[in-house]
Amino acid sequence: MQEAVTDSCPGEIDPEIRAFVSALNRGYAAVPGFGSLPLPERRDAAERIRAPWSAGGPAMARTIETTVAGRAARIHLPAEAEALPVLLYLHGGGWTMFSIDTHDRLMREYAARAGIAVLGLDYSLSPEARYPVALGETVNALAWIGEEGATHGLDGGRIAIGGDSAGANLAMAACLRLRDCGSALPKAMLLNYGAFGPEHLPSYRLYGGPDYMLTVEEMDRFWTDYVAGPEDLDDPLAAPALADLAGLPPAFMAIAECDILLDVNRQVAERLARAGVEVDARIYPGATHSFLEAVSISRLANRALEEASQWLRIQLTAGPRR
Repeated sequence: MQEAVTDSCPGEIDPEIRAFVSALNRGYAAVPGFGSLPLPERRDAAERIRAPWSAGGPAMARTIETTVAGRAARIHLPAEAEALPVLLYLHGGGWTMFSIDTHDRLMREYAARAGIAVLGLDYSLSPEARYPVALGETVNALAWIGEEGATHGLDGGRIAIGGDSAGANLAMAACLRLRDCGSALPKAMLLNYGAFGPEHLPSYRLYGGPDYMLTVEEMDRFWTDYVAGPEDLDDPLAAPALADLAGLPPAFMAIAECDILLDVNRQVAERLARAGVEVDARIYPGATHSFLEAVSISRLANRALEEASQWLRIQLTAGPRR
């Protein structure tokens, strides 16, 4: 396991990441009463505010809009090929916000840099659809790739799964469910600053606040909206930090130093390693939650995307799915 050394005191935010966070905060502040708006209006405003950060970036050979597991999905193909390895990517947003549109550039970046197809799933959002609905859709999407992906140029034998924040939670939970059922697993997990458990660890105190992208109150509300009741927070498929992690696929973890979720990600990385799972965990100094979306202005985000893409390329080169 690789990781950067960090101090016990709050880290200094990278200037380019700070500019990204400030721009988003200005966008939200320009919407009167954003935090108290009805959820559908908050979602619409968030889509508009984040749209510039999803624009630009790599062009694809082909993009397919389709339906997977009953949900809207988007497949990015960086090149025309008979069968490309594929990453199933789950967007972040606390299970309640965002979409394949807000994360479109991230998906195209992985596709172009790793030379793989990327399938983004617009899973059902909470609180309208609470746990385990989105998890079930994720598992079904993996099955769809194996069964029908070839019709869209996807290699069902070379699948990775990944996501950021809530999406990383869904990615790991899907692998846990498949492992527990004795089903075939993806070849790799890409876990970006994952929301793996609701416990208030020390990084909540250090990095909870709008300057660091995510507040304690927001994170608590996300968990409350995701689950049907407090008892679900003890379910390892809702909170993978509680799970037995043995037997999972190799993982790449992009961990933000200045993130409320720093400590839970460090814990999960350490537990994966102790469970015998191959894990490449990298802490990016000066990064906040969501920092990968700053790729248009951030050298740090570019480095993290390049390192993860190189890792994905190696994991998906050849051989049968695990």
